[in-house]
Amino acid sequence: MAEGRVAGRRIIVTGAASGIGLATARLLAREGATLSLLDRDKAALAEIAGELRAHHAQVNLPDETAIDRAVRNAALAMGGIDGLVNVAGIGGMGRLADLTLADWNRTIGVNLTGPMLLMRAVLPHLEAAGQGTIVNIASGQGLTPSAPGMAAYCASKGGLVTLSKALALELAPTIRVNCVCPGVVDTPLLPDAMRAAAREPGSPYALKRVGEAEEVAAAILFLTSAESAFITGIAMAVDGGRTYH
Repeated sequence: MAEGRVAGRRIIVTGAASGIGLATARLLAREGATLSLLDRDKAALAEIAGELRAHHAQVNLPDETAIDRAVRNAALAMGGIDGLVNVAGIGGMGRLADLTLADWNRTIGVNLTGPMLLMRAVLPHLEAAGQGTIVNIASGQGLTPSAPGMAAYCASKGGLVTLSKALALELAPTIRVNCVCPGVVDTPLLPDAMRAAAREPGSPYALKRVGEAEEVAAAILFLTSAESAFITGIAMAVDGGRTYH
């Protein structure tokens, strides 16, 4: 087995077909982990799973039955589960006056209920492993909301931060639970205006740029590895300094 910072660990990664989830899956694989990859995009998921020789399952959050089945199958395929990385999520824009209940429920369902169901499903496997880790991907918007029209998204990500802290206490000392809170991350769909705004003198980004998916993946790797063995219950901002000031 390849040596690495997570060599021998068996980890589920959601949202693995693109963006931060894809970067995380590739980094964990390079560092020796055995992976089970979950995503709603069947074709893209199959491609990355083939590249990494990983178990995979198509799952739409927050489908409780599909989540429980995928976790059971992942445990069988990998011989157990040592870690979970909850990356899958959606955006949610809309001012309160225009926010429909359906939009609210979908945002909360994918971004908060989905991770909760996954954490519940992996719990017995992490307890059996003895040194389990959970890393939830929230957002800087869940720490300090910065724009109107994002109430549902901010509520879902702020809820995930608080849920992570509550479970860090509840599941200790066997399982560590931490959050990573990214700022804006560079993707092919990111508007050029947003990249340029990050570089402006008045930008809230102290480092004057947006982030890269690989930079967020590096934080996830740290919190999944034994290097962070004395860390639980934190919300780590990986956002170029947007939230600290």
